[in-house]
Formats: sequence, structure tokens, C-alpha cells
Amino acid sequence: MPVDTKVQKREKRCYFCINNKKMIDYKDVQVLRRFVSSQMKIAKRHRSGLCAKHQRSVSRAIKQARIAGLLAFVSR
Repeated sequence: MPVDTKVQKREKRCYFCINNKKMIDYKDVQVLRRFVSSQMKIAKRHRSGLCAKHQRSVSRAIKQARIAGLLAFVSR
């Protein structure tokens, strides 16, 4: 019989809920880069660990920052 090898997954907690950040600013590029992949794609919720409310806000802010020229659309 196979040995019971349960792997404990650590549940990711929302970055903005933990740090009590109320507003997500599109000009705060350092924070937004945490939620973008190496190909400059917006990370999915299971990878970023954000709650649904903040995932929507972050994706909106990333799109706004791209249009403003603060974040790139694609990586070089």
C-alpha cells in the first residue's frame, strides 16, 4: 500500500488585506510588479494569493499603469 503522503499547502493570504491597504494606486509600480509575471502578464488569483476584490483592483491598476506608460505591456 502507498504511504500517505499528504503535502500541506500553505494558503496564500491577500497582500492588501494583511497590510490594511485601502487603496491600490496605479502609480505604485513596485507593488504592482509583484502581481505581474516575467512576461508582464497579470498573475491569476491562485498564484498571486489575492482575494477577489483586490484582484479586480490590481488588474485595473495594472492596466491603468500600462496606459500611463509606467508598466510595460510586454517584456523585452
